[in-house]
Amino acid sequence: MMPPELENAIYGMLATPVLRTAEKHGVFARLIEGGPAGSEKLAGDLGLDRDTLERMMLLLTALRVLDLGDAGDFRVPAAVRPYLDRREPLFVGGFLEHLAEETSARLGRLDGYLKEGRPAEAAAPFGEVYRDEETMRAFMTAMWDLSYGASTELVTLAGLDGTARLVDVGGATGPFSVAALRAAPRLRAVVFDLPAIRPLAEETAHAHGLADRLEFAGGDFFTDELPAGDCLAFGYILSDWDDETCVELLAKAHRACTAPGRVLIMDRLFADDRTGPPATAAMNLVMHLEMAGRHRTAAEFAALLERAGFTDCEVRRSGGEKHLIVGHKNRR
Repeated sequence: MMPPELENAIYGMLATPVLRTAEKHGVFARLIEGGPAGSEKLAGDLGLDRDTLERMMLLLTALRVLDLGDAGDFRVPAAVRPYLDRREPLFVGGFLEHLAEETSARLGRLDGYLKEGRPAEAAAPFGEVYRDEETMRAFMTAMWDLSYGASTELVTLAGLDGTARLVDVGGATGPFSVAALRAAPRLRAVVFDLPAIRPLAEETAHAHGLADRLEFAGGDFFTDELPAGDCLAFGYILSDWDDETCVELLAKAHRACTAPGRVLIMDRLFADDRTGPPATAAMNLVMHLEMAGRHRTAAEFAALLERAGFTDCEVRRSGGEKHLIVGHKNRR
């Protein structure tokens, strides 16, 4: 019999598109909001083909994304529900869309990269993301879904009560800033990102009732200096870039950081021996296909911080996939 690990790896290629298609057509929303149902009832409620839907549901059941009761009713398990409920901060629908519709289209690059290496011209990855408003909005939604839920825990780990001004570098529509402002009522924050993102970031600030405390500063962190603050944050940014670029960005953060201050790096971390976890290893490959960087160990991130001038680096691990690395400037 095939080892289950290999079986899951082989047939896992079907999981993401099936998950995305089911979410897109409201299958999980119907089960979460309307309760357990069989394939016939679900197909009727959603106007879908029963045979196709049932086959998809059986695959998701085998993958333990769904439970199947004795009466033939499918249900979303409690442990899975927060990630598939559009009303929850841990919802991953936008990220699923990005993986199924953007990342999957780039998997064909692997063969060429493997034989010839990643071409130098592939090092400017964001042109595709900003090619039009629809694509940019979809990417920002994916980043929000990937970031906001984790940010609520990372904000607690960061301990921002004594922070006056947070600068969210490359903060997109502000998932970390929003979580931080909700946790620290006296905090003010500025999202620094490309000018094209301003309308979406301002939408977010107004939607969350934070327009008076959350501002947007347009700029390019490669060519511009960063806004000043006593805490600068890089949320899932540095894994997009190579080591030298990361040191340059962190050096800019060191110059912008008012002392005593600190920098926060939030990202996935490889285990010290780089044997996992699987999600980090998977996204490390995605970084190679979509961006220009990689995922790192905690020690590698600390080394980058020290090269940029930060000291007393520490790692604060969360209960999830993303963790916090802190570097200090002129710590008392």
